[in-house]
Amino acid sequence: MSSYAPPAAFHFSAEFDLGAAQASDMRFSDISGLAMELEEVVVREGGENRYAHKLPGRASYSNVVLKRGMLIDTGLRDWILDAMQTLTIVPVTVWIKLLDEEHAPLRTWTLIGCWPRKWVVGDLSADQSALAVESLELAYTRFQVD
Repeated sequence: MSSYAPPAAFHFSAEFDLGAAQASDMRFSDISGLAMELEEVVVREGGENRYAHKLPGRASYSNVVLKRGMLIDTGLRDWILDAMQTLTIVPVTVWIKLLDEEHAPLRTWTLIGCWPRKWVVGDLSADQSALAVESLELAYTRFQVD
């Protein structure tokens, strides 16, 4: 009988389908919000007052938030600034990969039609010697799990 342990959640990468992306664009300290759910459609049947039918509707996907130490000059930063400052929105594919000890993907989430919805630079404080952190919130059409 073999014992199975769930994979560690700290070894992952995020790859953007950007021509000018660098290796540093794949390094994030946190990724959150990978979730999908089915809408619930309630159908009330005429003459039946004891219950309503609950049926599955469309799938919906929450936005994903990626955090990392702020980088000054990267292809990802250019993509974000183009979207935010000039409204040049170029949807891309993003692959979020959970990796094993040899850096091979255990699970891949393919986010389709991603665009930067929100970009936040963390608090700057002279009282602390913390790194400057940026957060990127991505909206997207859907994701596939491989």
